[in-house]
Amino acid sequence: MKKIEAIIRIEKFDDVKEALREAGYPGMTRTPVSGHGKQKGLRQQFRGTTFEVEFPAKMKLEIVTHDKDVKKIVDVIIGSARTGEVGDGKIFIYAVENAIKVRTGEEGDGAI
Repeated sequence: MKKIEAIIRIEKFDDVKEALREAGYPGMTRTPVSGHGKQKGLRQQFRGTTFEVEFPAKMKLEIVTHDKDVKKIVDVIIGSARTGEVGDGKIFIYAVENAIKVRTGEEGDGAI
């Protein structure tokens, strides 16, 4: 099992959610987050005034899945989240030792 953690632009969340649903992967956890990578924030303009946003708002998606589905899910996220601009986000993939379904106590692949 693997955990896919994707940090994406907030405005791309609905596109990513719909693309994952259409691909057969509707389950995920989302968390509003803020942060920056190498770009160290961004500059925005509002009513003629430029200001710095050090930690832009982002959305973090977490999906635990079978090893065989990782590439397809990552491809769907990239395809629906990419704008080609700095700040599109990052995807991290982690090994998951076990999963346990609270309701039934089922463990392992069957719990996801």
